[in-house]
Amino acid sequence: MKLKFKQLAITLVLTIAAFINPKQIFAQQEEVGFQLFYDALSPYGQWVENHNYGYVWIPDVGSDFAPYSTNGYWIFTDYGWTWVSDYEWGWAPFHYGRWDYDDYLGWFWVPDNEWGPSWVNWRSADGYYGWSPMEPGISISLSFNRPFNRYNDHWIFVRDRDFERHDIYRYSVDRSDHAMIIRNSTVINKTYIDNNRHTTYVAGPARDDVQRVTGRRIDKAAIQDYNKPGMDLNNGQLRLYRPLVMKNRASDHKPAPGRIEKIENVKRPSERNVSSKPQNIIQKNNKDVQPTQQRPQQAAPASNNQRQQQQNMNRTQATQPTQHATPVDNNQRQQQQNNTRQQNMNRSQPAQQPQQTTPATNNQRQQQQNNIRQQNMNRPQPAQQPQQTTPATNNQRQQQQNNTRQQNMNRSQPAQQTQQAAPARNNVRPQPNTVKPQNQKSQENSSDESKK
Repeated sequence: MKLKFKQLAITLVLTIAAFINPKQIFAQQEEVGFQLFYDALSPYGQWVENHNYGYVWIPDVGSDFAPYSTNGYWIFTDYGWTWVSDYEWGWAPFHYGRWDYDDYLGWFWVPDNEWGPSWVNWRSADGYYGWSPMEPGISISLSFNRPFNRYNDHWIFVRDRDFERHDIYRYSVDRSDHAMIIRNSTVINKTYIDNNRHTTYVAGPARDDVQRVTGRRIDKAAIQDYNKPGMDLNNGQLRLYRPLVMKNRASDHKPAPGRIEKIENVKRPSERNVSSKPQNIIQKNNKDVQPTQQRPQQAAPASNNQRQQQQNMNRTQATQPTQHATPVDNNQRQQQQNNTRQQNMNRSQPAQQPQQTTPATNNQRQQQQNNIRQQNMNRPQPAQQPQQTTPATNNQRQQQQNNTRQQNMNRSQPAQQTQQAAPARNNVRPQPNTVKPQNQKSQENSSDESKK
């Protein structure tokens, strides 16, 4: 009798507990395999077979994607700092398994059965917090002492005051500064032991330290189990799908993705033409709204005037005959094209009366005249006749030039009387104002004087 009473009491307690928190009991009792990941993630990426890890998943994201950086943020929970992803598929790859990087494939995810708030290593420096995805197959204790490799640098550092931002990927420090920060940083090895799942997590920075550097109070968010794939943050509670995933046993049927892509057919991240913008925005208001996928924005139709203008321009281009090259320079052709566009724009406005266009406006005619003058000036001038050299010496030529300049100056001043040059003394013969060739008589006199 007592035994039956005890059994009845235990059954009643379990029934009441299941009624009070059905989601928690559901999540604890549900056991799934890797087939859940293969089916749930196939619409959002490609599964390929890797010779080291088996089946791995490549998300359909752009080249700017980085795990635990793009489209997500950190919140503080009982397990430490927990990553909240804005991707619709973020409930799985950021809380199960590990991420790795390939130079050709980019980032890919390796499934595993252990759930965690995140799977990253943490560091703290003066004014900085940093984290890096844990590599597949590395335990937490070994990951603490992994050396820094600047050629394989996947660390993310932010200013400690920016650590709580929801768009944290916009505040990451440039990678050229990582080596200096790493040298002056310390490993954050604070852990949290989950006795229910028999798993140890890396908790990250202490909440008091983050509150001190940010100057803000940090509230602890409660995690509630979700009964379907996804996550939702509402009223300080994070509802998260985290079933118990069982590892595949050798005796069991080996699960596999429904479609396995060949590695040679996978496009590089730069060729995928996929943006890493959020596919799913977590609702942060008080309304319990399910996450919805964003719809692409459609381009607004052009206005009537714009459509009419475009049609007129196309009609004008179709009806105009091919223009042959003329001697008109490039400036004139450009001016004519501008005039044609202006006429088409005037015709495309129905509210305005059509303007009577003239061959050219005053400014245009003036511009054409200036262009014609410029062309005339640019034409080659007729060659000048070569000047006949006189037997005068260099001194005489210099004297002639000086006299010519003096005559020009005298002509430009009509009010002044032309002054007659006085004969020079000391037997210096005055030079005439105009240069005349010497006659034969003056040559003979000069010859007689030289004989004497």
